[in-house]
Amino acid sequence: MSHTVEILSVGTELLLGNIVNTDAQMLSQGLSALGLNVYYHTVVGDNPQRVRRAVDIARQRADIIITTGGLGPTCDDLTKNVLAQAFGKKLIYDEESARRIRSHFVRTGRPVTENIFQQAMLPEGCTIFSNDWGTAPGCAFQAEGVHVIMLPGPPSECGPMFQYRAAPYLRQLSEGVILSHTIKLFGIGEATVEARLREQMNAMTNPTLAPYAKEGECELRVTAKAAAPEEAQALLRPTVDQLKALFGSKVYGVDVPSIEAVVEDLLRQRGMTLGTAESCTGGLMAKRLTDVPGASQVFKGGVVSYTNEVKHGVLGVSQELLDRFGAVSAPVAQAMAQGARRVLGCDIALSSTGVAGPDRDDRGNEVGTMFVAIATADGTHVKQLHLGARPVRARLRTQTATHAFDLARRYLSGLPYEETV
Repeated sequence: MSHTVEILSVGTELLLGNIVNTDAQMLSQGLSALGLNVYYHTVVGDNPQRVRRAVDIARQRADIIITTGGLGPTCDDLTKNVLAQAFGKKLIYDEESARRIRSHFVRTGRPVTENIFQQAMLPEGCTIFSNDWGTAPGCAFQAEGVHVIMLPGPPSECGPMFQYRAAPYLRQLSEGVILSHTIKLFGIGEATVEARLREQMNAMTNPTLAPYAKEGECELRVTAKAAAPEEAQALLRPTVDQLKALFGSKVYGVDVPSIEAVVEDLLRQRGMTLGTAESCTGGLMAKRLTDVPGASQVFKGGVVSYTNEVKHGVLGVSQELLDRFGAVSAPVAQAMAQGARRVLGCDIALSSTGVAGPDRDDRGNEVGTMFVAIATADGTHVKQLHLGARPVRARLRTQTATHAFDLARRYLSGLPYEETV
């Protein structure tokens, strides 16, 4: 039997946008790995009538309902009450859960009040999930052909509760595993990718293939379902290899977090260092590089040379170049990269300069006119970009930084800077 899962997230703070629903993302990934198909995500506020309606809808279309939130001690923690009522279950006081709750409050120095023991009221006959990461226990029960799993809302509790409590319970219901590989591409749009793969995607059933557009790049997700991980990997491997061959150097990695993480890994492998000189990206390249753990091993530093005075005074870009060509030009981008390499003492330096908007610059360059450059011991290469189709500052800066990282990736991988597929 194939199971249909609905994740029901309870919490008004989710609807208001005060917090991001990371629980649902984590659960979807974990359930997919267990071979369980998530068909629906629902978010509902802390209102008993609305929660009950959401439960009634979920039980009609899913045979596994997983809830997050609403298990705490306050008056708006109502998930258990509503679910017990919906499935005709009595709430029973569990002495062991109450003991654990009291022990947790005493250990953490918090006052023991009567309302905290509301968390020990659990559906009759349920499987109790003890919570070693907080106070509210989770639980699971089956009724009317539906499996109901309740987990606490705080991500620091929901994550381990799913991994160590709910997942073993759910493995008994799973019919196999679902595995995916994500192929990351840069320099080619989703529409082009989809056009090349349309016939293949329509013909595929297991594994399946789907493209996803990201900011300035594209992902290909290949997913297979099988009885065991080894069988799923055997299904995935030929398709992944085929796609890597098809898109060539546009593929910057498989199952990698980002292009900057790939660059940093290549730098470590080669024992090299990198620095940046940024104008239009305003430090975004440095920020993205230092977001990667262990960046200090390979990243020397960066210069945000937003004005011509800094380009000239710190990076050593000649005043003649600035006067003759303007800050947004190939010669200045080249001189910025060379200057950063010299000033920072790094093996490779990247630079960016351009017009991020909202208006043209004083030389008439259109919004989205960008230059990125790379300086190495083997010379300097400059790339001009025209990114103004949708001139949004954040998008332009992100894409410009990614183009600069792609220059570094290509250099470190021995690939040509410019290549079409």
